[in-house]
Amino acid sequence: MKLFVDMGNSRVKWRLRGRDTVLEGEGAIGSDSLFADLPVDDEGIRQVAVSTVASDQGRQQLEQRLREITRVPPEYFWTESQWQGVICAYDKPESMGSDRWHAMVAAHSRVTGGFAVVDAGSAVTVDYVAADGRHLGGYILAGQNMMYRALSQDAARIHFGGRIQGDSAPGSSTAECVHHGVEWLWRGMVQQLREDVRTLGLEKVFITGGDSDRLIGCGLQGESVPGLVLDGLEIVAAGVRED
Repeated sequence: MKLFVDMGNSRVKWRLRGRDTVLEGEGAIGSDSLFADLPVDDEGIRQVAVSTVASDQGRQQLEQRLREITRVPPEYFWTESQWQGVICAYDKPESMGSDRWHAMVAAHSRVTGGFAVVDAGSAVTVDYVAADGRHLGGYILAGQNMMYRALSQDAARIHFGGRIQGDSAPGSSTAECVHHGVEWLWRGMVQQLREDVRTLGLEKVFITGGDSDRLIGCGLQGESVPGLVLDGLEIVAAGVRED
């Protein structure tokens, strides 16, 4: 069996691929329950492939949990200058989050034309790729929870509670001003995305990440692929093994 791990800033998603089965799960970084529901039969795990943007501490916590279920050391797959036709726009590819890279590799395998990848996690990342595989660059923005946390922690006199979703009209209370304001920003981001996709002549938009439904609710049209990063990690890990 092969274990593929997508480790973000706060959550870990995993996929266990056996001969005839594919199982998936997720959990919090540092949680004792991470991988607790991962079934390992007598065949055992032969490969552990990891895509991560986590800190060194997060990686150490991951490796500690992995040692409890397998003796196979994890292989980390980072962003490269190019992979099977996808060409990174960064001068220093290794400085780009591997989750973005693996999502682009997966998206490239699904479409013949240009595309956008939007990953709505703790942060929101947007990447544009031309039909010839050239990465045209992208954006990194604060995710919704990060926005709320910043307003709560860094602005002492802004007090709000609960969640008000789906409305961007001017607010008449502090809570409405905050929640509607975040919605207003996200709808603006979606509008800019639409304009970019049209201007660049991109064929498709792929949406992934824990807050993808919220983006879709703000009007972003595209294909939702929850496991896009894991899909790309599988492609890259398989290619390395073949070499």
